[in-house]
Amino acid sequence: MATVQPQHQRQKQQHLFGSISRSVNTHVHLNHVYLFLLFVIGFSLGVVMTLFLKNFLFTMAIAPFASPNTASVSLEAQRFIKNNTDDDELFQKATSMVQSKNTVVAKVAFMFLTKGPLPLAPLWEKFFAGHEGFYSIYVHSQPSSNETVPENSVFHGRRIPSQPVYWGTTTMIDAEKRLLANALLDISNQRFVLLSESCIPLFNFTTIYKYLINSNLSFLGLFDDPRSPGRGRYNPKMSPSINITDWRKGSQWFEVHRDLALHIVSDTKYYRIFKTHCLPPCYSDEHYIPTLVNILYPELNSNRSITWVDWSRGGPHPAKFGGNQITDEFLNQIRYQSKCLYNGNTVTSVCNLFARKFLPNALGPLLRICPLLLGFNP
Repeated sequence: MATVQPQHQRQKQQHLFGSISRSVNTHVHLNHVYLFLLFVIGFSLGVVMTLFLKNFLFTMAIAPFASPNTASVSLEAQRFIKNNTDDDELFQKATSMVQSKNTVVAKVAFMFLTKGPLPLAPLWEKFFAGHEGFYSIYVHSQPSSNETVPENSVFHGRRIPSQPVYWGTTTMIDAEKRLLANALLDISNQRFVLLSESCIPLFNFTTIYKYLINSNLSFLGLFDDPRSPGRGRYNPKMSPSINITDWRKGSQWFEVHRDLALHIVSDTKYYRIFKTHCLPPCYSDEHYIPTLVNILYPELNSNRSITWVDWSRGGPHPAKFGGNQITDEFLNQIRYQSKCLYNGNTVTSVCNLFARKFLPNALGPLLRICPLLLGFNP
């Protein structure tokens, strides 16, 4: 019995040591697995962080030279607008602008051709309020005009380099082209409206914006006037480039889409003919663009104006309207006085979006009536 007991104990000890050894080996093996997994995870995180930091540093490096696609006028174009006074260079720059492939919000360019200050500016301020990013403003006034525009006005800093303009001469055409060219430098401008300091809007901004942006045609009224103020102004020396059957008369106050604006600015052939042969009593501002569009681009035009003017009193200038004539009934009559076609197939009673000529003393009554009638913010 004395010899059996130690052997049994040795077997138990060996079994115990074997179990402990296997346990230790298993533990060591698991530790190796854990260490390997930690190494893999750590290495992966290291690679990810390295790539992230590399990309971050690269982004930081190019940040001073890259800008998000939020400004539709390039820095080069902005400098050009500020410094340019040469029309030919301006027109060439404007017609070379390439439409961006990136999606931009379409804007309407409101181009004011004025003699000096804008007496109805407070009305236009209410019209534009709350619609930033959907419009652009350009003002061409006489170079001698030195009015001060408040910094909080939508018209602040909107004057373009200008040249003197004389009624009844091609300097009017020059000013119109100058406005179009400056507006074309902003690739987001898709519609272009020519207005004067005596113009007013007849509807709120949203209505006018949708009307213009959704139209597939331009709005330029032109017609063949057989009378002396029409065909009587034609100069036979314009032939053969311009025949009397091509000759058209129309309103100076147009609205065109971008394609037609580019065509007008790029034209030199017909402009030279008008500059040489259309002299008073031939007035280029009433004939040049209507004749140009009639000859080359009639399919782009709706053949009607959207700016109401009263010529019923006769004479070389339209009727003017002062404060005592401004009523709801008067404005509604202008707004809904006729029927017309929209996009060539839809009959609508909204034919006039703007109206002129309104005197400075009409501002007070207009500010009282328009917020409610037109839906401006009071």
